[in-house]
Amino acid sequence: MEREFENKVAIVTGGSFGIGRATAIMFAQRGAKVAIVDWVEDQEALNAIQQGGGEAIFIKCDVSKAGNVQAMVEKTVTTFGRLDYAFNNAGIEGESAPTHEGTEENFEKVIGINLKGVWLCMKYQIPHMLRQGKGAIVNCSSIAGVIGFPGIPAYTASKHGVIGLTKTAALEYATTGIRVNAVCPGVIQTPMIDRFIDKNKTTKEAMISGEPLGRAGTPEEIAEAALWLCSDASSFVTGHALLADGGWVAR
Repeated sequence: MEREFENKVAIVTGGSFGIGRATAIMFAQRGAKVAIVDWVEDQEALNAIQQGGGEAIFIKCDVSKAGNVQAMVEKTVTTFGRLDYAFNNAGIEGESAPTHEGTEENFEKVIGINLKGVWLCMKYQIPHMLRQGKGAIVNCSSIAGVIGFPGIPAYTASKHGVIGLTKTAALEYATTGIRVNAVCPGVIQTPMIDRFIDKNKTTKEAMISGEPLGRAGTPEEIAEAALWLCSDASSFVTGHALLADGGWVAR
């Protein structure tokens, strides 16, 4: 397999499960040293990378807390000596309720992790990339970042906000060698989708029915999109929100 990220270093937040886990493993398979970042420690990604001969560390971090994020980035750079790529993927779905029934607690928690967390990650990642004169950041938004979804107003607002942050940062650092993009997954087979199905008393079949391709996506398919946005193959792409949604938004 091509090792296009040999001797490079990547941070993957939300790296213990789903899309984050698949992306961390794929980065390592292609040569990168990886910091797997999550609030919940799960050894599967770390073990898979190390057993495959790769280098990785796990860092426990609450991305909604500035001190946690700063320490996480510093530990990555101290351990591996640099920072080339970041996939800011940590996120939660929160509770489901119409706008007038949602709680302030839920709104603040979802915005804190999904939106503030992305901003904090970029805040502490970008200075290291500026010193190197190069870097690539991919922020995880969602199809809920480009269209409305009744019943999950906080999540939808947070994912719209991620795209706004991405576009702004892309413009701010366009001449510095740092590219900033977003990926917007559709229905992907992850623990988050399973929880969403349970909370909303729906079925997997009902969710998949919204996908023109007729199936859910896999975490690996989103990982491929994230790595492409980090790679030199996308060197003229910045400020873009890449839909990887099976055609959902094209309907």
